[in-house]
Amino acid sequence: MKFGIHLPHAGEQATPALIRRHAERAEDLGLEDVWVSEHIIVPRDKFPRSPLFFDPVLSLTWAAAVTKRVRLGTSVLVLPMRHPLPLAKELATLHNFSEGRLILGAGAGWLEAEFAALGVPFNERGRRLDEGLAMMRAVWNDDPVTFHSRYIPAVIEGMTMTPQPITPIPLWFGGSSDAALRRTIRMGDGWHGSGHTAAEAAPIVTRLREARPDVAFTVSMRVQWDGRDRGALRDLVDDFAAIGVDHLLIAPQDRNVDDWDAVIEGVGALVG
Repeated sequence: MKFGIHLPHAGEQATPALIRRHAERAEDLGLEDVWVSEHIIVPRDKFPRSPLFFDPVLSLTWAAAVTKRVRLGTSVLVLPMRHPLPLAKELATLHNFSEGRLILGAGAGWLEAEFAALGVPFNERGRRLDEGLAMMRAVWNDDPVTFHSRYIPAVIEGMTMTPQPITPIPLWFGGSSDAALRRTIRMGDGWHGSGHTAAEAAPIVTRLREARPDVAFTVSMRVQWDGRDRGALRDLVDDFAAIGVDHLLIAPQDRNVDDWDAVIEGVGALVG
């Protein structure tokens, strides 16, 4: 089992100094990776304590600048909300600056009001996710590139985008709908689930392992822990290991009140 932690880039405790300190500490503890999540603009009533989310790509760039080994993941980027071309440029730059440490966790999104604020049709998010990924992969791999889009406004005929990634960027999909799982099986390098107990995740993991038995395919879960009972954390790890999960991202139970230091030190004890 490999372990990552969520960086304190969201919620009322988030600061640039804490993001930096926790990235450095994760590397010192021997953790596999550090992660950030995404919201761009949110309804205030859905985030009554704190709607603060630092930009995920810039937060990981900040973390990359103070680390050498730890990998850098998004949990998850809501790709349909963004135009694929500037995002492809940002991600390739981050991947290259960090010497190939990026993991792109991607999802279709769930917050309809956020899509409306950004002028993106919510009912097209799955199709825009697929088309956006295809567009990003085209500019990452082809030179010159021609790409004909249907849902995303773009005219790309014989064009060039550099830098291209120095190595392929691993793609882990979030989501547990049938469409999300089919997409993961078809084109993902891993699955990054969230919000499930081990018992709930077990049939999903079985389906994924049967369809993608290759050892390079990662099954990851994002779980929450309040930083208090390390025995409970060990039980959580054992439960997910037993169903075939090979990576856990551990985030605070409540990012606004939990002790982030206690969470990272407890996770670090799992690999110490």
